[in-house]
Amino acid sequence: MQYIKVFTYTVGQLQTNCYVVATASGQAVIIDPGDDADYLYRQIQNEQLKPQVIVATHGHFDHLGAVTELKTAFNIPFTIHQEDTFLVNRFRSSTLHFLNFDPGPAPAINYHLTNPVVVGNLRFTILPTPGHTPGSICLYSSREKVAFVGDLIFAEGGLGRTDFRYSSSEDLHHSLEKILSLPKSTTLYPGHGPDTTVAAELPFH
Repeated sequence: MQYIKVFTYTVGQLQTNCYVVATASGQAVIIDPGDDADYLYRQIQNEQLKPQVIVATHGHFDHLGAVTELKTAFNIPFTIHQEDTFLVNRFRSSTLHFLNFDPGPAPAINYHLTNPVVVGNLRFTILPTPGHTPGSICLYSSREKVAFVGDLIFAEGGLGRTDFRYSSSEDLHHSLEKILSLPKSTTLYPGHGPDTTVAAELPFH
């Protein structure tokens, strides 16, 4: 972890983890900015970071709430896996349904995720990890021994929900096998709750 710094901000009613991953020069990736755009903007400014791109690990509304405002504030693109475009399109109706307020239009997708995501000397491999949603992905850096895993896996054995019509328990378990085959020292940063490691999660699965 000597080349990057990971800032974790827990935002919104559903306590979603937004991660800002910065290089030594301050260039940064914003991952899953779920809500509280003003707060996130202030924190990023306070750290004197220079965001280059916003990446969503999947298309659920609680991971997208601050995308539009941060896109505008920093003049940067937003990207997500193509298979979750339909969920981004449902952002407004989903937020209304679950949180009972109107967040405004869905964020505009600038382009769909391709491999790799590169910001400065930081390089993330995109690992497709469907199950929770069809387009769920993890961002993995072998050099930094980190993986941002969205809602695939949580600390102490937790797994993402697969009771949605578009979810697949079978796909999720294949995706889980992929992540748990990473080096045991890999730190896993989930969409909710504390971070963990591959070694810590193996006994639960």
